[in-house]
Amino acid sequence: MDASLVTLAIVPRERFSFAQRSLECILANTLSNVELIYVDGNSPAQVRNSLEATCGDRNARFIDNDTYLSPNVARNLAAAHVRTKYVAFVDNDVLASPGWLEKLVACAEETQAWAVGPLYCQGEPAGTEIHMAGGTAHFYEQEGNRFFREAHTSCGKSVSQVASTLRRQPVELLEFHTLLLRTDTFDRFGPLDEGYLSVHEHVDVCLTLRHAGLGVFMEPNSITTYVGPLPLADYDRDFFALRWCDAWNRLSMQHFRAKWDLCAADPGLQHAIDWACNHRCKVLTTWQTLLRPLGRKRARKLIALYEASHSRKRFQLEACRPGHPFSGGRTHQTHNAVA
Repeated sequence: MDASLVTLAIVPRERFSFAQRSLECILANTLSNVELIYVDGNSPAQVRNSLEATCGDRNARFIDNDTYLSPNVARNLAAAHVRTKYVAFVDNDVLASPGWLEKLVACAEETQAWAVGPLYCQGEPAGTEIHMAGGTAHFYEQEGNRFFREAHTSCGKSVSQVASTLRRQPVELLEFHTLLLRTDTFDRFGPLDEGYLSVHEHVDVCLTLRHAGLGVFMEPNSITTYVGPLPLADYDRDFFALRWCDAWNRLSMQHFRAKWDLCAADPGLQHAIDWACNHRCKVLTTWQTLLRPLGRKRARKLIALYEASHSRKRFQLEACRPGHPFSGGRTHQTHNAVA
């Protein structure tokens, strides 16, 4: 692979405690002459110093921020410095496999795709359980109303179970865990939409490209693995709570519904909010243990109701809109760690 074709951009997803391990794994499996941009979003000093030192050893650009960042804000900060044909966005909780980037670039070059994603795996051991082998993301009409349908292909299955069926192919949906984008995307459509604070930013970019007739492909020979948030370090909790807060989720869904002209009663919109709430509740292990005698489903429902109410009180809707200092969306301060 010609390293001058692509820039690697790593951004925060939902925590910081896995960031150093993720960075070291990605670098160990990426050609050393690929340009790297690392965006940090208010990580604790010990984590930030370690990340900055590693980036310095790699002669990488390190963009430091003193506020938490929503995902597309962080990606746009990186994209502003990209001068290559492609940019590969990777979250800071991902493990990479050998050749992951070369295979994504090869797919883009050979198919002329504008977006390429790997076989997304989840958990450890890395590369064994599928998170998504591409997915579906499309609209449908029902009784004069417009609705949205999304699904992950082969989620939860073992790689060995479906390996014989995996092939390079066009798909409707990829995710930002790892996503190779043609940099012309920004010239043609502008920056990534910062109206998405927590969910559906990956859906939006895939829909935008597909509706313009531009290819979105999965390359299963490239494998990366998302490692979930548990256990969270104490210093992760504030960012994690904001990242998936009820206000960010609802603002994201309101934006998605308005932008794509969806019915307000679309069950898919509520499903996305419910998923984010349940994901946020995963860290409440003590509550889950205490309420276990009530049964798993009832306990989960009670925890979700209480936690959503708490999240709404802590993160007020107006205070979390883009542009407000608390959102982390416009008040960043950056510097380049490499002269």
